[in-house]
Amino acid sequence: MRLSKATKLAYSLGDHTLNVALSVLSLFYLFFLTEVAGLRPALASVVLLLGRTIDAFTDPLMGRLSDLTRSRMGRRRPYFLIGALPFGVSFAALFVSLPEASESARFVYYTAAYALHTIASTILSVPYMALLPEMSLDYEERTSLSTYRSAASVVGTILAAVATKPTVDALGGGAQGFLLVGCVYGAWLAIPWGIVFLRTRERPEFQREPRTSFFEGLRLVARHRAYRTLMALYLCSRIAMDVVGAMLIFYFTYWLGRPADFEVAMGLLLVAAVASLPFWLRASVGTDKRTLFIVGSCWWAVAQIFFVVATPAWPASAIFGLGVLAGIGYAVADLMPWSMLGDVVDADELRTEERREGIYAGFFTFLRKLAGATAVALAGLALEFAGYEGGKGQSATALEAIRWLTGAAPALFIVLGIVLARGYPMSRERHAEVRRALERRRGAL
Repeated sequence: MRLSKATKLAYSLGDHTLNVALSVLSLFYLFFLTEVAGLRPALASVVLLLGRTIDAFTDPLMGRLSDLTRSRMGRRRPYFLIGALPFGVSFAALFVSLPEASESARFVYYTAAYALHTIASTILSVPYMALLPEMSLDYEERTSLSTYRSAASVVGTILAAVATKPTVDALGGGAQGFLLVGCVYGAWLAIPWGIVFLRTRERPEFQREPRTSFFEGLRLVARHRAYRTLMALYLCSRIAMDVVGAMLIFYFTYWLGRPADFEVAMGLLLVAAVASLPFWLRASVGTDKRTLFIVGSCWWAVAQIFFVVATPAWPASAIFGLGVLAGIGYAVADLMPWSMLGDVVDADELRTEERREGIYAGFFTFLRKLAGATAVALAGLALEFAGYEGGKGQSATALEAIRWLTGAAPALFIVLGIVLARGYPMSRERHAEVRRALERRRGAL
C-alpha cells in the first residue's frame, strides 16, 4: 500500500509542469494581453473565458476516453507521451506579439492559441489526476501522495511568480522578453512527462471495460452526494485562488504602488505553503480530511480579509507577513480535495461496480476551469466598468475595485467552501467501511 519517495517525486513532476503553465497564465496573461498585446481589458477577459470554456468541455470527454483506453501501457499513461510536445509548443505560441495586426485579429489569434494550449493541457492533466486514486488505495497514503503533488505544484507557482517577470526583463522586456520566456518555459513543461510516464504504474485489475455509456456515467456522477459536496467546496476554493492569482499583480502595482514587492510577496506566500505541507501532513494522521480542509480554509479566509484592510502606508514587512499567513492556509485548500476525490471514487465503485476515475477527474476539472475562468473574466469586466486603463494611473474607483477583488471577493468564496465542507459525508470511518466491502467483493470474484 506504500509508495516509494522516488515514485511520489516522479509523479509530482506532472503537476509541477501543469502548475507552472497555469500559474504563469493566471498571474501574468491578463497583464500580458492588456499591457503588451494591447487588448482592452474586456476583450482580454473574453479571451480567457472563451479559451477556458472550450477547454472545460473537453475535460469530461478526455476522462471518458482515458476510462475506455486499453493498451499495454495502461489507460492513462499513453497520454503523457501524446500530450507533452503540444503542451510545450502551444505555451510558447501564447506569447507571440502581433503589433501590426488589428485588435480583432489579435483577439482571434490569442483566443485560438489559448484554446489550443488548454486542450493540450487537458490531454495530460485529466489522465494524470485520474491516476492518483489508482496509485494507492490507502486513506492516508493518498494524502501523502497528494502532498508531494501539491508541493511540486506550489514550487511551480513559485517559479512562475518569482522568476517570470525578472526573466522577461533580463531577456529584453516587453514583447521580446515574454516570447523568449514562453519558449524556455515551453521546453520546461514538455520534458518531465517522460519521467512521469516511466515511473508510474497502473493496476491491471482496474482495466475492466465500463458498462455504462458516457451520459449515463455523467448522470451517476451528478447523483453522487459526496462528489457533489466535494465538487462544490473545491470550486469555491479554486475560484478564490484564481481571482487572487489574477488580481495580485494589479494590487501591488496600483493599490499599494509597489510593483517591485509583488515577486517577493508571492515568493513568501508560496514558500510558506510548501513549508507548511509537512505540518499539515502530520496533522492529517488520524484526522478527517474534511476537518483539515475547514481548519486551513478558516486560516486562509482571515488572511484574505487583511488584504482589504491594508493600505499603501503599511510597511513591506506587514504585507509580506500577510502573504506568509495566506500561504499556510492556501496549502490545505490545494492539498485536500484531490486526496478526497480518490475516496469518493472508491465509494462510487462500491455503488456501481465500475472504476470511473477518468470521468470523475474530467468533470472535476471541467467545472473547476469553467468556474475559475468565469470568475476571472468577471473580475476583468469589473475592472473595465470601474474605469481601469492599462499603463496609466488609475481612478479612485478602479483602485477600490482592485482592493476588494483581491481581498474580499476571494474571502467570500473561501467561507462558502467552509460551510459546504461541513456537509461532506466521506469520513475516515466511512472510507474504511467502503474499502472492506470492496475487498470482500473482489475476494468473492
